Amino acid sequence: MKEIIIESSGNVFLDLGFEPGEASILQMRADLMADLREHIQSNQWTQMQAAERLGIAPSRVSDLMGGKWEKFSLEMLITLAARSGRQVTLELAA
Repeated sequence: MKEIIIESSGNVFLDLGFEPGEASILQMRADLMADLREHIQSNQWTQMQAAERLGIAPSRVSDLMGGKWEKFSLEMLITLAARSGRQVTLELAA
């Protein structure tokens, strides 16, 4: 049997059937979490250092590093990115 491959829309959440608005928010959350994890790792921050810089408990850093995106709102992730020294911008696509 030949396997059917469907090209991604570029947003895995949209591909999974989420409504466009919700899919966009979920994608932004996933992208911000990935960026924060990479930023923490590239700076070689310990969990305690990251917690201090981000102004959150070490257990929240653990959630962040573990990819527990359901525990972070989009607004909170933007706040954490700003606290880490990152600049968050929104790019609208046509």
